[in-house]
Amino acid sequence: MQGINKVLERINTIQQKFKSSSGPIGEFSTILAGAQQSSSVNEKNFATDDISKIIQFTAKKYGVDEKLAMAVAKVESNLAPDVVSSAGAVGVMQLMPETAQGLGVRNSKDPRENIDGGVRYLKQLIATFDGDITKAVAAYNAGPQAVKKYNGTPPYPETQAYVAKVMAQYR
Repeated sequence: MQGINKVLERINTIQQKFKSSSGPIGEFSTILAGAQQSSSVNEKNFATDDISKIIQFTAKKYGVDEKLAMAVAKVESNLAPDVVSSAGAVGVMQLMPETAQGLGVRNSKDPRENIDGGVRYLKQLIATFDGDITKAVAAYNAGPQAVKKYNGTPPYPETQAYVAKVMAQYR
């Protein structure tokens, strides 16, 4: 899995060097240029529509079902880039600091980085659980070890409610 992530990160780096004004990368660059007021990232400059487009683009980039990525983001933050949970999860995809660090996300408040990390993490979880979306969603909330321990959604009320909400949005 690490090899695939390194390849995907390298592709992203190359794409950034050769930004095109046409095609999906050019379209994505245009979205981001319109969303930012300056060269520094300010998470409040992103509109919900911009966030949705970034999620769709990133899901395509990593081969994750766009509807699933959107469902996770909506349940996590309602697409708000500046949300911080009481547990310390940050941004649109509500990344915990340790998870973000492990994914190479330097600024969890940057919607682009946050979404990229969150969708990559979702992709990893889907692979970890052999394509079982319910287990992957449960692991996104409770952690993969808890899902492995219980061989499915853990008996935590918060996680059970979370999985139900995400799956309802996804369908």
